[in-house]
Amino acid sequence: MKRHLFLLLCVALGWPAAGWAQTGNHLYRTTLMQAAPGKLLELIGAQKKLNEAYRSAEEPAAWMMRHSQGDKWDLLLLTPAGSLPEYFAAERVAKRKAVETGTGWAAHRSELIAWQEDVFVLGPPPEAVGKAFAGSGYFHVEMFIALPGRHAELVKQREMENAYLKGIDRPQNFIFVREQGAAWDAFTIGVYRDLKHYAESADIPDEKEEVSARAAGFASAAEIGPYLRTLIRSHHDTLAVPVR
Repeated sequence: MKRHLFLLLCVALGWPAAGWAQTGNHLYRTTLMQAAPGKLLELIGAQKKLNEAYRSAEEPAAWMMRHSQGDKWDLLLLTPAGSLPEYFAAERVAKRKAVETGTGWAAHRSELIAWQEDVFVLGPPPEAVGKAFAGSGYFHVEMFIALPGRHAELVKQREMENAYLKGIDRPQNFIFVREQGAAWDAFTIGVYRDLKHYAESADIPDEKEEVSARAAGFASAAEIGPYLRTLIRSHHDTLAVPVR
């Protein structure tokens, strides 16, 4: 009962609870886009219009974030997909195509996008993600390609890091694991109120960090990053803000 009340409180406040910050079996389509030169604002406007049309057609709309600094993409779209059979069912594909045609997206998308990639991932419940995004103002996105044979250990490391973050009273990351699509094996999204909230980790006492790191299973706080790098061959960081 106490845990149930705790989860409800976390959702109400818009921040991920411990269990919801871990990887799950809920499917999402993740789309990364780089706008054509000079077309970013037009691309954002088109995506907003598309989202509104999807909602009207009772199709899931995407949560959107805009690159602030880091990787090359301009927009990240995260869309609940249900399951692969549901998402690619003939009637739903037809419905999405009708929306894209009706909004003009199908005719003009190639003029707005210079580069795009998609990856289907498994992650936490959409209800938790949606609540967190609604109360957010800043994101930290980390995307990983694991070394051969280290995929499961990479996901475990992300879970350990969430335990560490919980121990120092910091927001835990949502964890998403590749199902199919682009090369990324996993990515995490840290959700914050604003830039100041993101930067507050600099004020945490070293002793508290050390105790939490060891309790989470790391050799020390200083070894968290080096250990992660023994598991991956590629790691991209991006800071981003919500698009609403």
